[in-house]
Amino acid sequence: MSIALLAGCGRAGNKPAQVATPASHGEAEDRPFQWQPPVELEVENEETPVVRLVGDVTCSGTLIAEDLVLTAHHCVSARDENGKVIGKDRDPESITVELGGDDLPWGEVKVRAIVSPDCGYASGHGDIAILVLDRKLIGIPTLNPRLEALPTKNERVFPIGFGRCALGRGPIHRVKREGGNVLQVRSGDFVSVASICPGDSGGPAYSPDTNDVIGVVSASVMDGDDMTSAPSIFTRLDIWRELFSAARGIADGMSSSELPPFRSCKPQP
Repeated sequence: MSIALLAGCGRAGNKPAQVATPASHGEAEDRPFQWQPPVELEVENEETPVVRLVGDVTCSGTLIAEDLVLTAHHCVSARDENGKVIGKDRDPESITVELGGDDLPWGEVKVRAIVSPDCGYASGHGDIAILVLDRKLIGIPTLNPRLEALPTKNERVFPIGFGRCALGRGPIHRVKREGGNVLQVRSGDFVSVASICPGDSGGPAYSPDTNDVIGVVSASVMDGDDMTSAPSIFTRLDIWRELFSAARGIADGMSSSELPPFRSCKPQP
């Protein structure tokens, strides 16, 4: 079974094709900051660990440990003066992680290191990265990444992110999107129908059946309406176990040179 990631609008029989594109937001929109005391933090649920990444582009991410954020590789790729992705990562200190899902973030933290493969800079295979934070976020909920089992066909999944479509209104805030069942599992990713907006890239593909993260939002067919569900691509996690191990080691104080090679783009068996 093959999935053609195409969608369009217009008259029946004459629909212009649109391919799935990376779901980062090209404009680094500000979300006004207002500090709030800890007693006013959010109620804990599956959405609470989802954070917003701010840099040259805006994306989403998931706290998978008190000092690690899972996101998409194209969200942290360096870009030239024309906005074109080049084959290296950004300076990690130029990325800010915003905390809180309401209209105003209640806190922020900087990034100390980016752990990523040597591919996926502009989406596609290898569109996964793990950010090592410059401090631990004590007491904030996290979500577990599923590393020991691949996604399964017909498994339920829905994305969570800070994206905003062109037709959307109101301030930027965290949204649990409409999802669907996994349609196809491929060597490095899987396909599901979901409603995705620019800025949702890097957010989790959450499985309500197992209460864990089974993928990362990578690309989708988007038409400007956040109510439109369309074929979307999610990066698998289970083939990048060495990347997760390396991120843990670096967070614990090891240098990249002390670790086994982890940037290979060859999927693990």
